Amino acid sequence: METFKTLIVILLSSVFVNNYVLARFLGICPFLGVSKKIDQATGMGVSVTVVMLLATAVTWPIQHFLLDPFGLGYMQTLVFILVIASLVQMVEILLKRFSPALHKGLGVYLPLITTNCAVLGVSINNITDGYNFVESVVSSLGCGLGFLLAMVLFSGIRSRIDESKVPVPFRGLAVTLIAASFISLSFMGFAGIVDALFA
Repeated sequence: METFKTLIVILLSSVFVNNYVLARFLGICPFLGVSKKIDQATGMGVSVTVVMLLATAVTWPIQHFLLDPFGLGYMQTLVFILVIASLVQMVEILLKRFSPALHKGLGVYLPLITTNCAVLGVSINNITDGYNFVESVVSSLGCGLGFLLAMVLFSGIRSRIDESKVPVPFRGLAVTLIAASFISLSFMGFAGIVDALFA
Protein backbone atom coordinates (compact mmCIF):
# COMPACT_ATOMS: atom_id res chain seq x y z
CA MET A 1 0.00 0.00 0.00
CA GLU A 2 2.86 2.36 0.84
CA THR A 3 4.45 1.67 -2.57
CA PHE A 4 1.18 2.47 -4.35
CA LYS A 5 0.88 5.70 -2.36
CA THR A 6 4.45 6.63 -3.34
CA LEU A 7 3.70 6.00 -7.02
CA ILE A 8 0.55 8.17 -6.87
CA VAL A 9 2.52 10.99 -5.21
CA ILE A 10 5.25 10.73 -7.89
CA LEU A 11 2.64 10.75 -10.67
CA LEU A 12 0.65 13.72 -9.36
CA SER A 13 3.77 15.68 -8.47
CA SER A 14 5.16 15.15 -11.97
CA VAL A 15 1.95 16.33 -13.63
CA PHE A 16 1.14 19.36 -11.48
CA VAL A 17 3.87 20.44 -9.06
CA ASN A 18 7.06 19.70 -11.02
CA ASN A 19 5.58 20.22 -14.47
CA TYR A 20 8.56 20.20 -16.82
CA VAL A 21 7.24 23.03 -19.00
CA LEU A 22 5.57 25.29 -16.44
CA ALA A 23 7.74 24.75 -13.36
CA ARG A 24 11.12 23.61 -14.68
CA PHE A 25 10.93 25.48 -18.01
CA LEU A 26 12.14 22.55 -20.10
CA GLY A 27 10.60 21.82 -23.49
CA ILE A 28 9.67 25.45 -24.15
CA CYS A 29 10.42 25.28 -27.89
CA PRO A 30 7.60 22.87 -28.82
CA PHE A 31 5.41 24.46 -26.13
CA LEU A 32 5.56 27.80 -27.93
CA GLY A 33 5.84 26.43 -31.46
CA VAL A 34 3.17 23.74 -31.66
CA SER A 35 0.50 25.14 -29.36
CA LYS A 36 -1.46 27.17 -31.93
CA LYS A 37 -3.91 24.39 -32.81
CA ILE A 38 -5.32 21.95 -30.27
CA ASP A 39 -4.98 18.89 -32.52
CA GLN A 40 -1.29 19.59 -33.15
CA ALA A 41 -0.72 20.35 -29.47
CA THR A 42 -2.40 17.09 -28.48
CA GLY A 43 -0.42 15.11 -31.06
CA MET A 44 2.85 16.64 -29.90
CA GLY A 45 1.95 16.04 -26.25
CA VAL A 46 1.10 12.38 -26.87
CA SER A 47 4.25 11.89 -28.98
CA VAL A 48 6.45 13.44 -26.27
CA THR A 49 4.76 11.28 -23.60
CA VAL A 50 5.42 8.12 -25.60
CA VAL A 51 9.05 9.10 -26.21
CA MET A 52 9.53 9.96 -22.50
CA LEU A 53 8.17 6.56 -21.46
CA LEU A 54 10.26 4.67 -24.01
CA ALA A 55 13.37 6.73 -23.24
CA THR A 56 13.10 6.01 -19.52
CA ALA A 57 12.38 2.33 -20.12
CA VAL A 58 15.56 2.09 -22.20
CA THR A 59 17.92 4.53 -20.46
CA TRP A 60 17.32 3.37 -16.86
CA PRO A 61 18.61 -0.18 -17.54
CA ILE A 62 21.48 1.20 -19.65
CA GLN A 63 22.55 3.42 -16.75
CA HIS A 64 22.26 0.74 -14.04
CA PHE A 65 23.44 -2.32 -15.95
CA LEU A 66 25.96 -0.87 -18.42
CA LEU A 67 27.24 2.60 -17.60
CA ASP A 68 27.50 2.36 -13.79
CA PRO A 69 29.06 -1.14 -13.54
CA PHE A 70 31.73 -0.30 -16.12
CA GLY A 71 32.49 3.18 -14.78
CA LEU A 72 31.10 4.91 -17.86
CA GLY A 73 28.76 7.31 -16.06
CA TYR A 74 30.48 10.26 -17.75
CA MET A 75 28.98 9.08 -21.07
CA GLN A 76 25.41 9.33 -19.75
CA THR A 77 24.38 12.43 -21.71
CA LEU A 78 25.83 11.20 -25.01
CA VAL A 79 24.29 7.74 -24.70
CA PHE A 80 20.91 9.12 -23.64
CA ILE A 81 20.80 11.58 -26.56
CA LEU A 82 21.56 8.75 -29.01
CA VAL A 83 18.81 6.60 -27.47
CA ILE A 84 16.28 9.46 -27.58
CA ALA A 85 17.16 10.30 -31.20
CA SER A 86 16.63 6.66 -32.18
CA LEU A 87 13.28 6.52 -30.37
CA VAL A 88 12.09 9.72 -32.05
CA GLN A 89 12.94 8.26 -35.44
CA MET A 90 10.92 5.17 -34.53
CA VAL A 91 7.93 7.30 -33.43
CA GLU A 92 8.18 9.36 -36.63
CA ILE A 93 8.13 6.20 -38.78
CA LEU A 94 5.11 4.86 -36.87
CA LEU A 95 3.23 8.17 -37.16
CA LYS A 96 3.98 8.35 -40.88
CA ARG A 97 2.67 4.82 -41.30
CA PHE A 98 -0.41 4.89 -39.05
CA SER A 99 -1.35 8.59 -38.81
CA PRO A 100 -0.18 10.49 -41.91
CA ALA A 101 -2.40 13.49 -41.10
CA LEU A 102 -0.83 13.93 -37.67
CA HIS A 103 2.64 13.36 -39.14
CA LYS A 104 2.01 16.07 -41.73
CA GLY A 105 0.46 18.38 -39.12
CA LEU A 106 3.45 18.12 -36.81
CA GLY A 107 5.80 18.65 -39.75
CA VAL A 108 9.15 20.09 -38.71
CA TYR A 109 8.23 20.01 -35.02
CA LEU A 110 8.39 16.22 -34.76
CA PRO A 111 12.19 16.15 -35.09
CA LEU A 112 12.23 18.79 -32.32
CA ILE A 113 11.42 15.98 -29.88
CA THR A 114 14.99 14.78 -30.44
CA THR A 115 16.31 18.08 -29.14
CA ASN A 116 13.55 18.51 -26.55
CA CYS A 117 15.47 19.00 -23.33
CA ALA A 118 12.43 17.82 -21.33
CA VAL A 119 12.85 14.26 -22.64
CA LEU A 120 16.55 14.21 -21.75
CA GLY A 121 15.82 15.96 -18.44
CA VAL A 122 13.26 13.34 -17.41
CA SER A 123 15.65 10.48 -18.20
CA ILE A 124 18.51 12.04 -16.23
CA ASN A 125 16.41 13.31 -13.31
CA ASN A 126 14.81 9.91 -12.76
CA ILE A 127 18.27 8.50 -12.17
CA THR A 128 19.61 11.40 -10.08
CA ASP A 129 16.43 11.35 -7.95
CA GLY A 130 17.20 7.72 -7.08
CA TYR A 131 13.99 6.23 -8.49
CA ASN A 132 13.81 2.52 -9.17
CA PHE A 133 12.59 1.31 -12.57
CA VAL A 134 8.86 1.38 -11.78
CA GLU A 135 9.09 4.79 -10.09
CA SER A 136 11.04 6.10 -13.08
CA VAL A 137 8.38 4.91 -15.53
CA VAL A 138 5.60 6.43 -13.39
CA SER A 139 7.55 9.69 -13.15
CA SER A 140 8.01 9.73 -16.93
CA LEU A 141 4.31 9.09 -17.45
CA GLY A 142 3.49 11.98 -15.12
CA CYS A 143 5.97 14.29 -16.83
CA GLY A 144 4.54 13.38 -20.23
CA LEU A 145 0.97 13.92 -19.05
CA GLY A 146 2.04 17.24 -17.53
CA PHE A 147 3.57 18.25 -20.86
CA LEU A 148 0.38 17.21 -22.66
CA LEU A 149 -1.76 19.15 -20.17
CA ALA A 150 0.36 22.27 -20.58
CA MET A 151 0.21 22.01 -24.38
CA VAL A 152 -3.58 21.57 -24.49
CA LEU A 153 -4.25 24.34 -21.96
CA PHE A 154 -1.96 26.73 -23.77
CA SER A 155 -3.41 25.92 -27.19
CA GLY A 156 -6.87 26.76 -25.83
CA ILE A 157 -5.62 30.07 -24.48
CA ARG A 158 -3.82 30.90 -27.73
CA SER A 159 -6.98 30.25 -29.74
CA ARG A 160 -8.82 32.71 -27.48
CA ILE A 161 -6.02 35.26 -27.88
CA ASP A 162 -6.23 34.96 -31.67
CA GLU A 163 -9.94 35.84 -31.49
CA SER A 164 -9.34 38.82 -29.18
CA LYS A 165 -8.31 42.39 -29.81
CA VAL A 166 -4.82 42.53 -28.40
CA PRO A 167 -3.19 45.97 -28.05
CA VAL A 168 -0.58 46.52 -30.75
CA PRO A 169 2.50 46.51 -28.44
CA PHE A 170 1.49 43.11 -27.04
CA ARG A 171 0.68 41.29 -30.27
CA GLY A 172 2.64 38.22 -31.31
CA LEU A 173 5.27 36.74 -29.03
CA ALA A 174 4.73 39.27 -26.22
CA VAL A 175 1.15 38.23 -25.42
CA THR A 176 2.12 34.57 -25.90
CA LEU A 177 4.84 34.81 -23.24
CA ILE A 178 2.56 36.74 -20.89
CA ALA A 179 -0.12 34.05 -21.22
CA ALA A 180 2.49 31.33 -20.62
CA SER A 181 3.66 33.11 -17.47
CA PHE A 182 0.09 33.25 -16.13
CA ILE A 183 -0.36 29.51 -16.69
CA SER A 184 2.96 28.90 -14.96
CA LEU A 185 1.87 31.02 -11.98
CA SER A 186 -1.40 29.11 -11.74
CA PHE A 187 0.48 25.78 -11.56
CA MET A 188 2.57 27.11 -8.68
CA GLY A 189 -0.65 26.93 -6.65
CA PHE A 190 -0.41 23.12 -6.70
CA ALA A 191 2.78 23.15 -4.60
CA GLY A 192 2.09 21.47 -1.27
CA ILE A 193 -1.34 20.17 -2.24
CA VAL A 194 -0.07 16.70 -3.26
CA ASP A 195 1.87 16.32 0.00
CA ALA A 196 -1.16 17.54 1.99
CA LEU A 197 -3.42 14.99 0.29
CA PHE A 198 -1.21 12.06 1.23
CA ALA A 199 0.21 13.27 4.55
